[in-house]
Amino acid sequence: MIACHGIGKTYGHFQVLRDVNLAIAEGECFALFGPNGSGKTTLLKVLATLERPSTGHFEILGMHGLKDKEAIRANLMFLAHGTHLYDELNARENLAFALALRGHHPTDRDVKRALDRVTIGAFADMKVRHYSAGMKKRLALAKTMLANPKILLLDEPFTALDTAGTEILREYVRERLSDNGTVLLSTHDYDKTRPIASRAGILRHGALQETAIEELQSDDLV
Repeated sequence: MIACHGIGKTYGHFQVLRDVNLAIAEGECFALFGPNGSGKTTLLKVLATLERPSTGHFEILGMHGLKDKEAIRANLMFLAHGTHLYDELNARENLAFALALRGHHPTDRDVKRALDRVTIGAFADMKVRHYSAGMKKRLALAKTMLANPKILLLDEPFTALDTAGTEILREYVRERLSDNGTVLLSTHDYDKTRPIASRAGILRHGALQETAIEELQSDDLV
């Protein structure tokens, strides 16, 4: 589902990613740990086709990462650290706009179900500028649920979520995995990630080393 071959990324004279090789199969959740500045977000942006690798190449669902961008984007969702919502639109309007860009037009019933699932249905008509950070994260998750992607990329997905929100997110990840989806997430939070991760790796100075998630040390997470 995801295959990286010698991915490198350089900004000027600074090398962010170094010869990253990674393969993630359907039904797997790969947890990416590492200190700040290690290249986690950059790798996710490359796989989301938002950044072009300086060296190497990658495939998503067997499609070439550079030649088949549009086809890849139709099957992939990147839930970034920022929620990328429009503050002057309400929740329903945000979902309708974002999904229309992907060619999706969910019914009112589907939208209500998604908003209720992330427990913000009562605030569906409130402008997002009045939302807390946690509510915005839940709305972004509802958007992801409606898009129903085969590949899910999550950048620090537990940030701003309380205990209930964390469990909603984990349950959705489990659902995608049981439906043969694939999840790659970057995180600092071992305890919240462990229940859903199939495999894990550590990025340090742009180099990836896979490790058993049970063998991670506290120093690997910061």
